[in-house]
Amino acid sequence: MPLEKTVRIPFDSFTLGAVVHELRGFVGGKIQDVRQPNEYDLALSIYATGSEGVFFFSCHPEYARCHFITKRLANQSSPPQLCATLRARLDGGKLVAVDQIRSDRVLELTFESPLGVYLLVAELMGKHSNLIFMDERRRILSAAKWVGATKSSRPIQPNSRYELPPVMLPGSEVRRSPFLVKLLSASGREHPGPTSPVLSPGNGAYPMSVAPLGLPEFSRSSISIALEQHFALAIPQQAADALKSSLIGQLSRVVLSKEVALSDLQQAQEAGGKAAGWQRMGELILAYGPSQANGGSTLQAWDYDGSEVTIKLDPALDFRSNASLYFERAKKAKGRMGMVLDQIGRISNMRNEILVMMDKIRAESRLNELEQLRQDAIGKRWLNVQAIPSPNKEDRPYAGHRVRELHAPGGFTVLYGENAESNDYLTLRVAKPNDYWLHVRGDTSAHVIVVTQNHPEKVQAETLRFAAKIAVQNSRAKHAGYVSVDYTLKKYVRRPKGAAKGTALYTNEKTIHIETQ
Repeated sequence: MPLEKTVRIPFDSFTLGAVVHELRGFVGGKIQDVRQPNEYDLALSIYATGSEGVFFFSCHPEYARCHFITKRLANQSSPPQLCATLRARLDGGKLVAVDQIRSDRVLELTFESPLGVYLLVAELMGKHSNLIFMDERRRILSAAKWVGATKSSRPIQPNSRYELPPVMLPGSEVRRSPFLVKLLSASGREHPGPTSPVLSPGNGAYPMSVAPLGLPEFSRSSISIALEQHFALAIPQQAADALKSSLIGQLSRVVLSKEVALSDLQQAQEAGGKAAGWQRMGELILAYGPSQANGGSTLQAWDYDGSEVTIKLDPALDFRSNASLYFERAKKAKGRMGMVLDQIGRISNMRNEILVMMDKIRAESRLNELEQLRQDAIGKRWLNVQAIPSPNKEDRPYAGHRVRELHAPGGFTVLYGENAESNDYLTLRVAKPNDYWLHVRGDTSAHVIVVTQNHPEKVQAETLRFAAKIAVQNSRAKHAGYVSVDYTLKKYVRRPKGAAKGTALYTNEKTIHIETQ
């Protein structure tokens, strides 16, 4: 009966048995080469009966397996300890025995060399998989993974005696692959019968037909060829699936952050829309305030259309000061509107671009294309590729200083400090020599940096005007009507010796004039 969903066939004891049958054809063969390209994989080149076979082991926690391969593995310039030990002990040696221990997922190879008799055990048991090399007294000489006594009741340590896994000790029951049991049941058979290797695309490789389970299959000449072809596709595909899931998760969080930012900006936009009302309230207070006694919490007035309005007042202030409060609130709201609207448009566009990329990622299945999309996302600064932050303040971004980031026209990042200490840190520690530095001329303002990635010539006038507006909005001159902002490269900026934090002297500047009304 066909399975309801795709089943990934494991590399189990039955599959290992078929591999062992192939490997026994090389018993008596000479060991010609040993290679270990990474911590998990190992390959032995064996020459026997006029031909060479490259036998591959992997103790990867997800892809543990062994079989012949058709391609040689790469060599490391500095071989790992296991590889170096095998090369030293098996030089001039030969393979003399191949055994599958108790029909389980443990393979034992026996070698004879001029230096003695040696054993290589491959424990192919999922996350506990390992490759262990020992002498004829079963004293461990090297291993792909050392296991300490605190992590296992069966430690794998140098010079200790090798012990079989607990499930394989003498007296324990010989184990049979659960998948084989299911397959035999579906086939109506008690025993597997002759080996007939098949490749089931997207599922795995097996020594007998899996058609009784409703799975597609293609016949292969050997179990090793079937396994090599399966893993050549399965490993990149699983890596692609993992990368796709990771990218979607990360970008979803970025989209959420943009939506939160848009919500805040939309609230600021709504507040900006009230600027005219606050301006009118200030005017009405000036008009009606002199006729009413000081100290009240409200003022009754008639609006320009003749309707009566009640205006809240601060009873501790006179009518002129209360009017000034409303005028100040109106100016702040009006002054922020340009930047708020600009940011709403920019962040909305970015959110939409990210959503388009997420659709591309969902539709893509090739690892190299997904990696390219990841690099594109990094290039657009949508993904955080920094190391995990340290709990120490000095190791966090901007060392905990109040430095803010904005997205400017042209795809540039603009940074500014919110106080003197942050300004000082931003200018002296964060900004690079060829970044643009901006400051309101002759007044106190935020230090503003345009990050140029060492290409200041690519920064357009629109970007500099945007940055100049940030400097004005974070200055005492933000309501002056017409404000001059100087800009220069950071390499022309310095802090005078002994000067207060946030103080800066600069040269080679140019000036932008910003209207605030």
